[in-house]
Amino acid sequence: MALVTQEIPKIGLVMEAVRVTRWLKNVGDTVTIGEPLVEVETEKSVVEIEATVTGRLVEILVHVGQEASVGNQIARLESDLETHAGDRIRSSPAARKLAAEHGVDLGGIAGSGPRGRVQLEDVNRAIESPATRATHTPASVTQGLAPMRRALARAMTLSNATIPQFIVERSVDWAVLQALRAEFSATLEPGSLNLSVNDFLLQAVARVLGEFPAMNSTFWGDPDSPDARLIQASGAHIGLVVAVENGLLVPVIHDVERHGLTEIARLRRDCVERALQGRLKREELDGATISISNLGARGPDRFTAIINPPQSAILAVGRQRNCVVARNENVEVRPLSELTLTVDHRVADGRLASEFLARLVELLEGRDWRLQ
Repeated sequence: MALVTQEIPKIGLVMEAVRVTRWLKNVGDTVTIGEPLVEVETEKSVVEIEATVTGRLVEILVHVGQEASVGNQIARLESDLETHAGDRIRSSPAARKLAAEHGVDLGGIAGSGPRGRVQLEDVNRAIESPATRATHTPASVTQGLAPMRRALARAMTLSNATIPQFIVERSVDWAVLQALRAEFSATLEPGSLNLSVNDFLLQAVARVLGEFPAMNSTFWGDPDSPDARLIQASGAHIGLVVAVENGLLVPVIHDVERHGLTEIARLRRDCVERALQGRLKREELDGATISISNLGARGPDRFTAIINPPQSAILAVGRQRNCVVARNENVEVRPLSELTLTVDHRVADGRLASEFLARLVELLEGRDWRLQ
């Protein structure tokens, strides 16, 4: 038997430390590789950390209420050497599982975690790389920053400092979509999910990402380095900005293009509820190329949102309001919103972004929707 240390993995882009909130196993309990071992609170959410080996928990080094940083040892597990041999390439359980599902060799991935540990996001980048796809308050009052607000400040500062951003804008007419929402809702069983405008937005954005794959990419590396590259996502992974206490969370709905409106509505409600409860999983905060920020009926007529790195775009949706417009040589009152798309100029230029937004409006104003 061998003693194996359990460490704190990297969780998110700007995480510095976590606080242990609950141990899910007691000393002496047996654990299985990939099984949730401990619950920790980050600046953004409460997440579970999985056991890195199969064996027995013999010592807890960081107790409930104590803090630990990335790479810190928090427990020791007793495991047989054969089990531990498969962990020689330092990697998280989630990374190993995803790599196995996609046939990706962990040995060929440079890990971003402590001491080169391969993380889930490292495997995602490898899967989505072209090579892998080809083969596979008032001034007088001083107030400290809450942890989430501090994390948000770092992320937004990083965004403005490192991403050259530009915007394109366009109005959208919601009249047809309003009628369709009522029509679709009448076909759903009583007590089932209500379809929101965000569900239609998610499905429409997913479709446009499929039609404009260049927009479904993220920029990685130093622009002056020969290693700089664009990595195209394997599916439509879309973030949805959720306002929570002391800040924002952006849970990610993965592979939106695979789902109809009713399933999108279920996934959207589930991730929003858990975001508000601070109980999102690690993988639900990563992987998006674009996010949607919709401030609803009490929001502004239009606003510009800042890209959430390492994503490449964010769609800001202004409040819906009745406007007088010229239509078919007549003057009409129509329900309009202003859509503002912020784009990473390293990924796309103005023409591509404009065509992307025009197609999105065309879909939102049309009747081509997939309910189931």
